[in-house]
Amino acid sequence: MTEHTDSQFRIERDSMGDRQIASSVYYGIQTLRAIENFPISGIKPLATYVDAGLIIKKATAIVNGELNCIPQDISQAIVQATDEILAGKFRDQFVVDIYQAGAGTSHHMNINEVLANRALEILREEKGNYKRVSPNDHVNYGQSTNDVIPTAIRIGGLLALSKTLHPALEKAIASLENKAVEFQDIVKSGRTHLQDAVPVRLGENFRAWAQILAEHQNRIYTASGDLMVLGLGGSAAGTGLNTHPLYRARVVEVLSELIDTPLEPAPHLMAAMQSMAPFVNVSGALRNLAQDLVKISHDLRLMDSGPKTGLKEIQLPPVQPGSSIMPGKYNPVMAEMTSMVCFQVMGYDSAIALAAQAGQLELNVMMPLIAYNLIHSIEILGNTIAVLTERCIEGITANQERCLAYAEGSLALVTALNTHIGYLNAAAVAKESLETGKSLRQIVLERGLMNEAELATVLNLEQMSGILPLSRESKQID
Repeated sequence: MTEHTDSQFRIERDSMGDRQIASSVYYGIQTLRAIENFPISGIKPLATYVDAGLIIKKATAIVNGELNCIPQDISQAIVQATDEILAGKFRDQFVVDIYQAGAGTSHHMNINEVLANRALEILREEKGNYKRVSPNDHVNYGQSTNDVIPTAIRIGGLLALSKTLHPALEKAIASLENKAVEFQDIVKSGRTHLQDAVPVRLGENFRAWAQILAEHQNRIYTASGDLMVLGLGGSAAGTGLNTHPLYRARVVEVLSELIDTPLEPAPHLMAAMQSMAPFVNVSGALRNLAQDLVKISHDLRLMDSGPKTGLKEIQLPPVQPGSSIMPGKYNPVMAEMTSMVCFQVMGYDSAIALAAQAGQLELNVMMPLIAYNLIHSIEILGNTIAVLTERCIEGITANQERCLAYAEGSLALVTALNTHIGYLNAAAVAKESLETGKSLRQIVLERGLMNEAELATVLNLEQMSGILPLSRESKQID
């Protein structure tokens, strides 16, 4: 498999011939071919995706060692190699562009070769001595790209959700709830169609956003349940060829222990390997979250608009100068960034949907695209929500006087008069107020439609803006 020409290079052989490889690198000939074949984006595999592949290789090495499918010393060396890389070593050895060979064979072999060569060093052998430790025969025993890569996408997605997105969502929800309490007594004008509407509480705006994010988190939890069902053990086509009879169940047990998540073998390995539906489901939940995050970020920008010519009901914390030419200008940059990330997630979701339907027969070869887009979406959404919370939401202050002035000046207050003077009379009062500048109260009194005591009760802003409690008691109507 290998021979050394000098201290700087080694020669490796595969089914296509010989190639010279730098002695310093841990990847091998198949990775080298992929580097040459795919100089596409310069984007290397996500760290979480690499971690997922390494954890799978650790689990398979443990189980194949237990089942005497590979020698114990090689099993232990592979496990040690994975632990070293998971701890931060040799991370620069995963070099294949994310746009690569279908199904992810190039990235998969990159992992196999790095682990084999590091295992060789641990066993005091030279890199490239694949007769002693083979990327294919030992590191990849009983496995195929076709079952490892869809499993790695699942594991990578679960890791990204638990480490990045869910903690960020939990913190954002808590922060929004805190702001809801802080702003609960502040009355402001509601707006529908970007026009004046009945008064609301600023605190309820924030409480609504907290509820929206909590519901999205539940949807994502539900969707991610699909990621816990693994097709690992199906090998090349879902039949389990070249695997030990006990391997399939045992490797899922070990993986569950390694990531502290309840995983289970798929009831039908072919189905788990062919269908990308679990990834589409999770991606759809992410897109759904992104869409509401865009709405929230736009709301924040509108409510902060100004300071002299906009709404300026709230003040987002300034985090950087906002203009290269206009002194003293501060922009809602955290909210702007949030929208851009969300648009990217929506684009990734569309690409995932297209890739998911592009499989044929026993394999979907578009998995590298799905892997990058899905895991990257989770991580950039999580990172975005985390910094939006820390550098924006937690520092928001309210302009109570401006909020109240808008609420008191809104023509939509006339809505509260409907049940007392009728819709048409209320519409006429609103029209006269807009044309003359007179207050609603003044016009109603001039027209003799209500007296002052009645108006004081009906046009009570605090009462109008409160949310009625949900009553679960049924009432009988006679």
